[in-house]
Amino acid sequence: MPPDELWVEHLGLMPYADALDYQRAVARARISGEIAQDVLLLVEHPPVVTLGRGSKERHLLASPELLASRGIELFEVERGGDVTFHGPGQLVGYPIIDLKRHRRDLHWYLRTLEASLIDALAEFGIAAERNVGFTGVWTQGAGRKIASIGVHARDWVTWHGFALNVSTDLSYFDVMVPCGIEAVTMTSIARELSGNTPEMSRVEYAAIAALASAFALMPREVGRLLDDSRVTAEGRAAR
Repeated sequence: MPPDELWVEHLGLMPYADALDYQRAVARARISGEIAQDVLLLVEHPPVVTLGRGSKERHLLASPELLASRGIELFEVERGGDVTFHGPGQLVGYPIIDLKRHRRDLHWYLRTLEASLIDALAEFGIAAERNVGFTGVWTQGAGRKIASIGVHARDWVTWHGFALNVSTDLSYFDVMVPCGIEAVTMTSIARELSGNTPEMSRVEYAAIAALASAFALMPREVGRLLDDSRVTAEGRAAR
């Protein structure tokens, strides 16, 4: 039998609210079986702070008014984890994976996401690793955090995902305690490579290959999976 596929859709630069509605709609279609394969959505966002289910009020150091003055949106979402930032120069991946086809274990899923990002970073000569007791990917002997992970699942289908700092303006993380980890140092591919930053497309394809391999899937580029009118209607109904 042919291998299961990972359908990869590139969303480009998309406002967070639009991407949130879209990934939720794709997840619903994956749960129903309308979308027959696992999916990876890749996107960049304009500046946005998101608060996960585990967020503590004290970990957001800026008021909503201050965030707005810097052009940063603010959202509370259903993913796990604390407060984090998304913005230009950051590769955000939303894997919509049916764990019933893999392993019904969210801890295994998180560790597998971490392993795939570690493998992707190795393609650029960056030695990354886990940091015991924390979720995400780190460099410099677990001294710097380069990728954040926060997920949600229903009926064993995942959404939300990872944020890998490529050429991200790291000063945006000053408005928070990133992921609720005191005194954490955030880093990026650009920082780790002293500014010798690969093109975003190269990072995307390294991430695709590593994630597909980790889940034993065959990657395949696809076009738009769901049309905008349907996503908008379903998003309004869900709210």
